[in-house]
Amino acid sequence: MKTIRMLIGGESTDAASGAYFERRNPLDGSVATRAPAASAQDAQRAVQAAAKAFPAWAAMGPGERRALLNKAAAALEARTPQFAEAMAAETGASAAWAGFNAHLAAGMLQEAAALTTQVGGEVIPSDVPGSIAMGLRVPAGVVLGIAPWNAPVILAVRALATPLACGNTVVLKASELCPATHGLIVEALQEAGLPPGVVNFVTHAPEHAAEIVEAMVAMPALRRVNFTGSTRVGKLIAQTCARYLKPAVLELGGKAPFLVLADADVEAAVNAAIFGAFANSGQICMSTERLIVDEAIADAFVARLAERAKALPLGDPRRGPVVLGSVVDRGTVDRCNALIDDALAKGAKLVCGGKADSTLMPATVLDHVTADMRIYHEESFGPVKPVVRVRGVDAAVACANDNPYGLSSAVFSRDLGAAFQVARQIESGICHVNGPTVHDEAQMPFGGVKESGYGRFGGRAGIDAFTELRWITLQTTPRHYPF
Repeated sequence: MKTIRMLIGGESTDAASGAYFERRNPLDGSVATRAPAASAQDAQRAVQAAAKAFPAWAAMGPGERRALLNKAAAALEARTPQFAEAMAAETGASAAWAGFNAHLAAGMLQEAAALTTQVGGEVIPSDVPGSIAMGLRVPAGVVLGIAPWNAPVILAVRALATPLACGNTVVLKASELCPATHGLIVEALQEAGLPPGVVNFVTHAPEHAAEIVEAMVAMPALRRVNFTGSTRVGKLIAQTCARYLKPAVLELGGKAPFLVLADADVEAAVNAAIFGAFANSGQICMSTERLIVDEAIADAFVARLAERAKALPLGDPRRGPVVLGSVVDRGTVDRCNALIDDALAKGAKLVCGGKADSTLMPATVLDHVTADMRIYHEESFGPVKPVVRVRGVDAAVACANDNPYGLSSAVFSRDLGAAFQVARQIESGICHVNGPTVHDEAQMPFGGVKESGYGRFGGRAGIDAFTELRWITLQTTPRHYPF
């Protein structure tokens, strides 16, 4: 068991009440982490500390901020072994997934460091003689980052890296499912030498989440919220932000379609589908959630997919290398088992895997899935994947768009021009031609449409999200007035 503390104003601290909560390992129930159970008042202290640190951080030169963020990137990646240990204990994730998280998150900090000199503006032609009119991007203020458990290092770093690069200060609200993992990120930032109060870290018991978020959003000093998580919770966050007129970036659930057209390279498509469907046991917002396959090649695709899926190593990640570790909780098992039962009762065919009796869930593929089955519409967020057979490109596109989500998607075809036209028709924020649905790069505009959220993280889009655009004029000559 690891006991952690919060960080407020540069000081490690417990909750004012002295209360703690426990996070248990999903596989055996052992206590993984003991963390402070903050109150709303504790969280508000974190916002106050961030507000106090904001003027100096915003005024700091971009080169100095860049150097600190690059140091943080190195300090974070050096903690890869600790991330692997913490993620295995708290969420059951594999060491490979933890390593991927740490590597990409370090890259996000490096990309943010490069953005510090890109927070600029423009001179806008004015109709007023002698007026120099400018649109300037300036830091917004205190940013609240709310990070989930499933890609905990990547998504927590994304919640704070670009805001920091833009000159904002941050409060990171840890997931109650992985407080130690998120705490390691804050340790790396401290080691890099960020000034006190620039990054603050709050942990809380699960039952206090809504109260703590609202207490922070209500504070005038808090100017932005960014949230990654479920669509259900995202809607609640959006409602809270609306009450206080606080802009938000929301990256929510997904049902990523993976289209395999009749002329696709089957082996290439299977390789991408295996990765996109089963990385982190399918517990990724971008996970392939519907395999939409032209019936002309469906038999060959499904046979090869099942062969590969059956061979994926499954086991306790604390005892050796695996691809499929434990899923995050028993609720995931119950949800996925119910989806399997429903699909089989309505005519689907189980080609590999099946129902699980523990959080070690095998890679499962259901063929001949139709629109009357729950798994056609509902996000499994686990290693249970449906194959929907279609005839022709139009049917594939219609199937891809037949759900309320729109985050990631993929199209496989040997005809790149035709595949590009298909990609343009899919209703999603992201589409990859001949690549997996699970893909992220720090400089790319990441985000979804429909019930997958709004706003964009990454690159120049992130600058727009976490700055204010101000109009400032300089009158350089005498100005004429009508009276």
